[in-house]
Amino acid sequence: MSDDSELDLDLDELSSAEDFLDYFDVAYEPSVVHVNRLHILQRFHDYVAKAGEMPGTDDARFELYKVNLTKAYQDFVDSDAVTEKVFKVFHMHEPQTAFVPLGDIGLQVKGA
Repeated sequence: MSDDSELDLDLDELSSAEDFLDYFDVAYEPSVVHVNRLHILQRFHDYVAKAGEMPGTDDARFELYKVNLTKAYQDFVDSDAVTEKVFKVFHMHEPQTAFVPLGDIGLQVKGA
């Protein structure tokens, strides 16, 4: 027998931002989700991670997830991905460069 709760089993079936928003009954504008789907899900994940210890019941966890998903979605209604800087790439302040010596470029051919 599995230790997964009904909520866990339901969550395993969700695959898109729209699936999560529909499951948690969060009203949304498709145009906002279309542009920000990965940002919304990452922000949701970040909020849940910061929430600390999870409640013991499915109902309490459902409510915690719903509140945090709503908050994550709302972040991108009120702002945009560049301003919110969800992903690491947005935190890089200077261009990232790497130096590769010319001698390191090319193929070493055996017998040449």
